[in-house]
Amino acid sequence: MTIDVLCLRPEADFTRVGVTPPKNINIAYRKPDDADLPALMKEARAVIMPAVGPKLPAALFEGTTLKVVQITGAGVDRLDEAALKKFGIPVANVPGGSNTALAEYTTACASVLLRRFAWADAEIKKGNYVAFRNRMMADNLAGIDGATVGVVGMGVIGIAVAEAFHRIGCKIVYFDPVLKDKTKAEAMSARSMTLDELLKASDVVTLHVPLLPATTNLIGVKQLALMKPEAVLINGARGGVVDEAALAQALTEKRIAGAAVDVYSIEPAPAENPLLQLQGEAASRLLLTPHVAGVTRQSAAFLFKVSWENVQNVLSGGTVAHRVY
Repeated sequence: MTIDVLCLRPEADFTRVGVTPPKNINIAYRKPDDADLPALMKEARAVIMPAVGPKLPAALFEGTTLKVVQITGAGVDRLDEAALKKFGIPVANVPGGSNTALAEYTTACASVLLRRFAWADAEIKKGNYVAFRNRMMADNLAGIDGATVGVVGMGVIGIAVAEAFHRIGCKIVYFDPVLKDKTKAEAMSARSMTLDELLKASDVVTLHVPLLPATTNLIGVKQLALMKPEAVLINGARGGVVDEAALAQALTEKRIAGAAVDVYSIEPAPAENPLLQLQGEAASRLLLTPHVAGVTRQSAAFLFKVSWENVQNVLSGGTVAHRVY
């Protein structure tokens, strides 16, 4: 049987959120390390794959006749861009599908960190109700209403996150040298700043940039030193954008108030990751999640629906929607 689509995620991923893969095309579901993957890749006309996971070798795509590689998300860093361009294989993503989920994650993390909700939960469970409540009151903790939020990367996701904070009553500043949607930024009275200026001014710094050579370790020792001691950092973008050792050091030395990290330089995060080595208060001021900031039932349903529609359209002779390259 000829394979139309090679899908690198299980069918159950789709059906559990109410999306039924097309019945009129032949689909093979495989894992990236399955032995027959190279042979099936040469037979398939399209590939559907998640944005999160190990990088796929360029050799896997060489000699194929793929009409499209469809990412069921926004990030395309699992692919070798130069190689796929050389092979003439179009790559498509689904921009904006996780906007609401990411905005929800980021605003929630900001509130949890600034008001120490997770830390308080742990202290109460240890029997320290009175002492920790007294400490919270004495420290005069601020919420996010009226806070200055620095958005690093004002693309589709960054704009959505900024809008969510703006609705709460935050002042928005941003760093993005190639801002594409100036109108939406102006509607929020958002101010453009250099990265250093943003870090100095913000109560919440939230990252929304892809992992590129220019953004690798974008936030390191120097940048963390510029932040206010009462400010918090949120990374729901990509692992590698933040220097994890530098962040661990900043938390240990109380140079920032807290951090939320959803993405890691190596995933799953190994035990030797500096963030997992933190102890005591430094660990209490760190909120970790397993690369799920943009994942909700609603966002997944949207991403999967758009992905299958695009693949069906391409296989029927249509153009590639949301083409990245």
